[in-house]
Amino acid sequence: MNASKERYAGRGVSSGKEEVHQAIKNLDKGLYPTAFCKILPDMVSADPDYCNIIHADTAGTKPSLAYLYWKETGDLSVWKGITQDSLVMNFDDMACVGLVSNFILSSTIGRNKHHITGDVIKELIHGSTDFIDTMADYGVKIHHGGGETADVGDIVRTVDVGYTIFGRMLRSDLIINTIRPGQVIVGFAGYGQSIYESEYNSGIGSNGLTSARHDVLSNVYATKYPETFDPNIPSNLVYCGSKLVTDTLEVNGVSHPIGKLLLSPTRTFLPLLKQMLDNHKDAIKGIIHNTGGAHTKVMKFCDEPVHIVKDNLLPVPPIFNLISEESGADENELYKVFNMGTRLEAYVDSMDAANAIIEIATKLGIDAQIIGRVESSTQTCVTVNTEKGTTLNYLEQ
Repeated sequence: MNASKERYAGRGVSSGKEEVHQAIKNLDKGLYPTAFCKILPDMVSADPDYCNIIHADTAGTKPSLAYLYWKETGDLSVWKGITQDSLVMNFDDMACVGLVSNFILSSTIGRNKHHITGDVIKELIHGSTDFIDTMADYGVKIHHGGGETADVGDIVRTVDVGYTIFGRMLRSDLIINTIRPGQVIVGFAGYGQSIYESEYNSGIGSNGLTSARHDVLSNVYATKYPETFDPNIPSNLVYCGSKLVTDTLEVNGVSHPIGKLLLSPTRTFLPLLKQMLDNHKDAIKGIIHNTGGAHTKVMKFCDEPVHIVKDNLLPVPPIFNLISEESGADENELYKVFNMGTRLEAYVDSMDAANAIIEIATKLGIDAQIIGRVESSTQTCVTVNTEKGTTLNYLEQ
C-alpha cells in the first residue's frame, strides 16, 4: 500500500469506496445498467412509457469542517452551503440521466444537540428553500416534502445532513451512457462564479474532504475541537497541515479565507444541464459527474471497452494545488479523489454539438472546453495528462 492510500485508510475513508462496491456488486442495477443513476419501472401509475428515479446522499464529512469554521469565526452562513452540498450530490447525479426538473425531496438531519444549536438547524433548513428559489429562476422545479430532524448525539459527533430525492420522467427523455470511440468529451468547471452563484467557488465539491481537512489544517484544532474527528484516527493523521481556517489564499488577486475555500458549496450544474438537454439532447451520449472516484468514475459506466483520453483538462484551481502541497499526495491519487477543477463531463458525437454546449456554459458563467476524446481499446481505461506534464493511466478494476 502506498503512502497516500495508507493515509486514506488510516482516516477510515477510501478514494474508490471499494468495500461498498463489493457489497453492492450483485444488486439489481435497474432498467439500464450503464445509466448514471438506477432507473426503476414506474411505480406511480405503472405506465411503461415512464420511469422512476430515487436518490439519497449526504454532505459527507464536510459538516465537520463547517462546524470548526463556525466555532472559530461565528459565521453561520457556511451551514447553508452544507445543505447545498447534500442537495447537489443528489440533483446533479440525477440530472446525468436527464432528470432536470420536477423533483420531490425530503431531508434527514441528525445532530448532536450538545454542539449543534437551533440557529444552525435554522440555517440548514433555510439553505434548502434558498436553493429551491434560485433553481426556480432557471426553470428547475423542486418540491420540498419536509423531513426529519433528530437529536442523535450517541451516534453523531456534530451533524449529518442528508436528502432523499424522487423524480418521474419519460423513458424517451433518459440519457443512458453509450460511450463510444469517436466521441469528444466536454469538461465543465466546478470553480469560478457562475451567474447563479453569489461568490467565488473554489471547486472543491464534497469529495475527499476528510483528507483535505486533515492534510491542510493545523493540529491546533485537534485539541480545540476533538468532536470534529474520529478518535480512532492515528494522531499523526489528525490535522497535520500548516494552515488555520482564517489564513488566506489569493485567487485572481483576491484573498479568501482557506476555511471558506474548503467549504465552497458544491456547484450545481442543473441550470446548465437543463439547457443542454432542452436543446441538444440527441447529440449527448453520456454525462458523468466526477464525484467519488473523480476522473476514474467514467469507467463504471462503459458497456464496452474504450480508452478515455483526457489530455486537455481545465486549469487546476488554487485549492487543489494547496491540498497537493500540504498533503504530499501523488497525482495518481489526487485525480482519483478530487475533480481537480473539472467536475462534469459530457460525451458528445460531434464538434458542432460540443461547441454549442460550451456556448451555453459560457453564458451561464461556467468555464468549459473540450478536454479529450474516446478511442478504441481492448480494455476500458482512462489516461489523464495533468497540468504538471504527468501522464496517469488507470485500468478498469
